[in-house]
Amino acid sequence: MCVQVRDGQPLLAGLQKNTLIDFPGRVGCVVFFTGCNFACPYCHNPELARGAWPQRITLRELIDFLQPRRHLIDGVVISGGEPTLHPALPELCRAIRRIGQAVKLDTNGSRPAVVEKLLQDRLVDYVAMDIKTAPDHYASPWAAPGAGAAVVESMRLLMRGTIPYEFRTTCVRPFVDTPTVAAIAGAVKGARRYTLQTFRTVDLLHPGFFDGADPGFSPSEMAELQRVVAPFVGECLVR
Repeated sequence: MCVQVRDGQPLLAGLQKNTLIDFPGRVGCVVFFTGCNFACPYCHNPELARGAWPQRITLRELIDFLQPRRHLIDGVVISGGEPTLHPALPELCRAIRRIGQAVKLDTNGSRPAVVEKLLQDRLVDYVAMDIKTAPDHYASPWAAPGAGAAVVESMRLLMRGTIPYEFRTTCVRPFVDTPTVAAIAGAVKGARRYTLQTFRTVDLLHPGFFDGADPGFSPSEMAELQRVVAPFVGECLVR
């Protein structure tokens, strides 16, 4: 993937200056990469997924924002798009950690070699990994060949590791139903945390995919999915 630069520095898509919910236990901010190797029709960050996000900031500009706020912000979430596609990701993690900030990575788990290297080099403090559907249901045209196996390997890396992590699934039909959630729960049996996310009908990547139907789950249906997952994991949340 081509990474845009300005003044010799990789460009990030933009910055959300504060968040109280994206980094568990920390007051944080969120920095975004553009581009994604998946094309999930329900993606609610379509501009980021397409690489069309209008903002651009350099790593230097990010650090200049963080430095004077290091007593107010104690964590940086790296999101996207898909951050593991970008060669600048390790550099970004190192720069953030050098000023004493913790790093959380949001990823789709499709590049386990990158995740493994970040864990080995102790460049991340928390990982949130999206599981889109049951591993054997990852399929073209929205997912690349071999994506399911890659996701399983990333699951294993996180579950064998020592840093906090969570798995999460956006509950949207036809990618998710009760048997699918049961299959995912079995694949992550023993995981620390699994979050079921409620589908949001705003700014979708491919809204026509759903042909006007509501693919979301009601609160009672979400509660039922939670009951299916809860026996398999340490903590199951609905968000």
